Amino acid sequence: MTDELIMEAVKNGDLQQASLLFDRYNKRIFNFLARMTMDRDLAEDLTQNVFLRLIKYRNSYRAGARFEPWIYQVARNVFSDHYQQYKNKFNDFIDVEKISDHMPQREEFENVEEQEKILHQSLAKLSHEQRELLVLTRFQHLKYEEVAVMMDTTVANIKVKVHRAIAKLREHYFELEKI
Repeated sequence: MTDELIMEAVKNGDLQQASLLFDRYNKRIFNFLARMTMDRDLAEDLTQNVFLRLIKYRNSYRAGARFEPWIYQVARNVFSDHYQQYKNKFNDFIDVEKISDHMPQREEFENVEEQEKILHQSLAKLSHEQRELLVLTRFQHLKYEEVAVMMDTTVANIKVKVHRAIAKLREHYFELEKI
């Protein structure tokens, strides 16, 4: 059974079917939110909120629309709402010095772990929009077309923004690698 058919059943009142969508998407949504927040505990809470909203706003799902972009849009909204609600408590930018608090600590990092740490620090230095674009397209493997629909823009615009975000990520990565 496709995601779209399951969501149609949920929309029509068969809320038990939502558990199938949870099983299929909870890890992907968690990974998206974990990369966006850089905080595993917060990402777990926000992931739960995404699936609560899936049920609460099930009537906003349009028949015939692809489910995956819709659920990621819900996740984006949950993430955005969280930071809007607490904007006085949280900075818009993640303190790169403190990012290691959210990453496993060891005496010595192997080469791969060190590169991953630098990548996460580099991602944290990007603007919110650039980080979100890279997480959606590179880590979550969404198509440019799907991201363009989510962000209400053109595919060409998404391609340009992703290209610029990658260039900025590369710049930050090489700066941090020198340290």
